[in-house]
Amino acid sequence: MTGPPLLHLQHLCKSYPGTPAVQDLSLTLAAGETLALLGPSGCGKSTLLRLIAGLETPNSGQVRLNGTDVTALPPEQRALSLVFQDYALFPHLSVLDNAAYGPRQRGANRQQATAQARAALALVGLTHLEGRRIHELSGGQAQRVALARALAPRPGLLLLDEPLSNLDEPLRASLREELRGLFATLKMAVLLVTHDQREARALAGRLALMRSGRLVQLGGVDEVFERPATAWAAEFLGQPNVFRRGGAALIVPERAVILGEGEEVAVISRQPSEHGEMIRVAHPLGPLTLHLSAREGFQYPSQALHLRLDESQLLEVPDDRQSGDAP
Repeated sequence: MTGPPLLHLQHLCKSYPGTPAVQDLSLTLAAGETLALLGPSGCGKSTLLRLIAGLETPNSGQVRLNGTDVTALPPEQRALSLVFQDYALFPHLSVLDNAAYGPRQRGANRQQATAQARAALALVGLTHLEGRRIHELSGGQAQRVALARALAPRPGLLLLDEPLSNLDEPLRASLREELRGLFATLKMAVLLVTHDQREARALAGRLALMRSGRLVQLGGVDEVFERPATAWAAEFLGQPNVFRRGGAALIVPERAVILGEGEEVAVISRQPSEHGEMIRVAHPLGPLTLHLSAREGFQYPSQALHLRLDESQLLEVPDDRQSGDAP
C-alpha cells in the first residue's frame, strides 16, 4: 500500500442460506492505488464489492472509508461509484443523461450534473456521442458510458465488477490499455474485480487472490504471480510445474531450470508457441513444462534435453489443493 488507507475492510463476513460468501476478510486500499480482486467464479469477489458499495449488509465486520465507519450507510451516502458487469445503463436516456445520473443522485442541479457528465465523457472519449441512445452504441462504447457515469460524481473510490468480461478479446485488449492510462491520469483509488489474470496484471499495482470467500494471498502483482503462497494459488495463476513432495508442494518456476547441464530427460511433447515452443519433459518429479525461445529450441534435439534444477529457486509451499480443484 502506498499511503494511509482510503478503504479499510475489517473482518468482513457475509453468508447466504447454507453458503458462506465472504469469510473473515480484511484488507486496505490507499488513495491513488489500483487493487485487483482475482479469483475463480463464485469465490465471493462480487459479493465483497457489493458489501463495500452498500448493496449488501455484512453479517459481521466493518467497512471504513476515509476513516469513517460506513457499514450501515446506504450506497448514496458513500463516496464511491460502482460499474456493474452488465453496465446497468438506462436505455430510455441519452448518453449524456446516463452520465449525469450519478451527480443528480448526489444532489447536483441540472447544470452542474451536465457539466460533470460532459467532463467524464471527455475522459473516456465519448463527447461526440452524448446525444445517442444506449441501443445505438457498440459494446465498447456502452462500457465507456458506464465508466463515465461512475466517474461523473468524482468519487474517492471506483469499484469495477468484471468491467471487460462482456467484450470480445481484441476490444478487451484495447480497453485494458485505455483503462491503465485513465487510472494513471485520475490518480483515484480503484478496486477491480476480475477472473482474468491479464486484466489484473495490466491494471493493478496490488493483487488480492480469493478462494471460497477467503483471502489466500495479498501483495504486489509481480510478487504474487512470481511467488505464490500455496499450491492452489500457483496452479490458479497458471504455474504448470507444481509437484507433491511429502506433505508440501514444490513449485518449479522456469527460472529454476538450467538447460544444457545435468541429467538427460526425455521430451514427451513439443508445441509451437508465439515466441518459440512449449515442451514437456519426463522429469523424476513428474512431467515438467518449459518454454523455449526459438533460439534455445533450435539448439536441442527433439528426443531429449539436459537440465538441472537450481534448488535455491524452488518454492516449497503448503499443498492446499483439494480433489476436484480446477484452476
